[in-house]
Amino acid sequence: MSITLTKKFAPYTDEIFKEESKKYLLTNTDYDFTGAHAIKVYKITTAAMNDYARNVYDAAEAPVSRFGALLDLNATTEELLLTKDRSFIFNIDLLDYEETAQQLAAGTALARQIREVVIPEVDTYTYNVMVENAGTTASPIGISQESITQILYDYVIRGSEVLDENEVPEDNRVLVVTPEMYRLIKKLTQFDNTDVGAQMRQRGVVGMLDGMLVIKVPASRLPINFGFMIAHPCATVAPVKLDDYKIHAEQPLSSGAIVTGRICYDAFVLDNKKMAIYVQPISISDIADKNNDGEYTQAELEALSLAQLKVFAKEHDITLTATTKAAIITEILTALAG
Repeated sequence: MSITLTKKFAPYTDEIFKEESKKYLLTNTDYDFTGAHAIKVYKITTAAMNDYARNVYDAAEAPVSRFGALLDLNATTEELLLTKDRSFIFNIDLLDYEETAQQLAAGTALARQIREVVIPEVDTYTYNVMVENAGTTASPIGISQESITQILYDYVIRGSEVLDENEVPEDNRVLVVTPEMYRLIKKLTQFDNTDVGAQMRQRGVVGMLDGMLVIKVPASRLPINFGFMIAHPCATVAPVKLDDYKIHAEQPLSSGAIVTGRICYDAFVLDNKKMAIYVQPISISDIADKNNDGEYTQAELEALSLAQLKVFAKEHDITLTATTKAAIITEILTALAG
């Protein structure tokens, strides 16, 4: 005769790990969207330097101005229009709350929703806007080669050099890396993680390199072929016009609590400051070539995600017509063989 053992559920929830947002280190909220859904930012031209016209004695040759041609400055505008107006809603049934040892509570569920859904979405959108509108996007590099740790610092310095040549302020520059790239950067002798205080570590800074704060961002929140990015906060405006989260305990729609949330946000890279963003992609072809022989097998391509396959095709100038992963792999192998 079998005995049915009693099962006891512990009053704890196995929470998912989620990184806190670090985008505030890379962006600014310099513009006020209060009372408006869009703002226009002026872009004003400057005047050229001239040789001052001194000692003019001939009236026929006398200029209108001794300082040079008198021209008006050109004033154009760029519009920053908020496009992301997002929301969510869910119900916490009263009996569910009672019968899960109070683990299904509205307050903790809302905090979880913000931490696991809202923040990653806003981060992903902001980082993608920065990458897509960067002033400089370098040629992809391979990171699986053995010599990468020796030459990686040179790639970072090249990015800094581009910002220097465009006169981007040297202070407050930030180097954004994926965990994989961070593993490589930690091997550099120039990497310094000793000069980072506890307060900076709490903000997400993991070290210093070439005078830049180094922050580590999960690859899931970055473009598929992201290597690293150097950015100054002046380049990207990332307003959150509205973040409204409510727990509706007393309402006629359900027996329990309804939780709602709405966030209106966006990200903009300013035209005159886009050179303050430098992006270094990595080569998907390099990742795929596990044998380092320059050849690509079906097994190697199958190990790539659908998004990586599309980037791989772009790196090899292959125009895809297929939509499924299997068909795309066949199309790529056919093109490589031809």
